[in-house]
Amino acid sequence: MSLIDKISEEIKGAMKARDQLRLEALRSVKKELIEVRTSGKSGGDISEDEELKLLQRMVKQRKDSANIYSAQGRADLYDKEIAEANIIAEFLPEQMSPEEMEKEVAAIISEVGAESIKDMGKVMGVASKKLAGKAEGKDISDTVKRLLAGA
Repeated sequence: MSLIDKISEEIKGAMKARDQLRLEALRSVKKELIEVRTSGKSGGDISEDEELKLLQRMVKQRKDSANIYSAQGRADLYDKEIAEANIIAEFLPEQMSPEEMEKEVAAIISEVGAESIKDMGKVMGVASKKLAGKAEGKDISDTVKRLLAGA
């Protein structure tokens, strides 16, 4: 079952349960997926990798908005954004723990033969592809920097 089909099924469930927040979050995901599919770049079909990137971007946008609302003292809007981020995150693969990510990044560093922070670009290219959907880019970057600085 494709992601858009899963989202459509979840939308039906949210409508039956009268869960407005979930319905709104799922509809925004479906809208984004349809927009990407119908854009000239994708040719009517998007890869699983592109779907993951889209979902990650949507989660990140909501978390960033939540941080802004939190700084402004808008708890009502903060809670809504965090709840939507959590709903969207349900469709992402399970996130890696920091220990798992460190082990994977260490393996990638030895695989590409990186020796210093100058090799960060090589490591990030491989790590971003290999860990796509399983970890956020910022976390991957921080781990790579830390491990290369100690290498």
